[in-house]
Amino acid sequence: MTEVLELTRDLIRRRSVTPDDAGCQALIAERLARAGFQCESLRYGEVDNLWATHGEGAPTLVFLGHTDVVPTGPVDTWSSDPFEPSIRDGRLYGRGAADMKGSVAAMVVALEAFVATHPRHRGRVGLLLTSDEEGPDNLDGVRRVAEHFRAQGERIDWCVVGEPSSRERLGDLIRVGRRGSLSGTLTVRGIQGHVAYPEKARNPIHAFAPALAELAAERWDEGNQDFPPTSFQVSNLNAGTGANNVIPGALTALINFRYSTASRADDLRARTEAILRKHGLDWQIQWSLSGEPFLTPPGGAVRDAVIAVCRELCGISPEESTGGGTSDGRFIAPLGAEVVELGPVNATIHKVDECVAVADLEKLPSLYQAVCEKLLA
Repeated sequence: MTEVLELTRDLIRRRSVTPDDAGCQALIAERLARAGFQCESLRYGEVDNLWATHGEGAPTLVFLGHTDVVPTGPVDTWSSDPFEPSIRDGRLYGRGAADMKGSVAAMVVALEAFVATHPRHRGRVGLLLTSDEEGPDNLDGVRRVAEHFRAQGERIDWCVVGEPSSRERLGDLIRVGRRGSLSGTLTVRGIQGHVAYPEKARNPIHAFAPALAELAAERWDEGNQDFPPTSFQVSNLNAGTGANNVIPGALTALINFRYSTASRADDLRARTEAILRKHGLDWQIQWSLSGEPFLTPPGGAVRDAVIAVCRELCGISPEESTGGGTSDGRFIAPLGAEVVELGPVNATIHKVDECVAVADLEKLPSLYQAVCEKLLA
């Protein structure tokens, strides 16, 4: 059994459902300490974060990952125990196999090999792990660590995120940026009453409908060469008592913008609120900014290094994408870092019978090590 496969299996056996790390980071810190890394545990609330570095000075290359996983759902829907890794038909099955304990194990193995081969490499190479990537708020994970880094004057030049980026083949797609995510909880107030006496009530559903139609039809921006146009979506819309003879007294809508660098969060908020005011609603909204958009432009050192590695070791020129959801890279990019995401195929992430191809898993450490070689050797 290869080293990366063995470590991935050990990590899958640890039931690290957000925010419980379940000992994953302690296992990794022990290994990296033996390899000469300086390891620091940064625990905030219930969240464990590990910061491990080797070398000194600039530049700094960081590999970023998470040890937490999403819940399994009903265990009896899985073909095998989701926390007991199994290999079938060339695939390793288990919760976190693809998202992202396989990548984390590959990073560890790659870093051990790199510093053994280049003990006096230039600058620093590091690993940053959190147990709060899959949670709803991410308050005490990489977001909090980034605040700590900023206060300490910690400099990161390049960051490789191990999220499962590939579509069909390892290395066929990399993420060179991500859209921002702005959410709002909107309440529209009406007056509750009997449906037979609408003149004595005010239906917030009817009142909101024209505003919703305008929000949905609005062209927020045209995007740009790196990003598609900004997307507005309503994910939840709730009103009513459950009875068919009662006009509801309030409506709640959960909205989200996935926005490009062509827009700013403040402008999206202001334009939304202007539309709500235009329709004369009795409303209030609470906004939550999950992360600003970021982009590592063409010609960036880490972007070029990752592209070259995919071509040389995977035999493929990767698609350079800014699509998908968000990742913890959104917290590292504002520190001034160039951020690129490279990981295994994402076809089964968060699903029943999550898996990763063993061949891809065994190749992944060589990709990460090659990035180190190109940037720090």
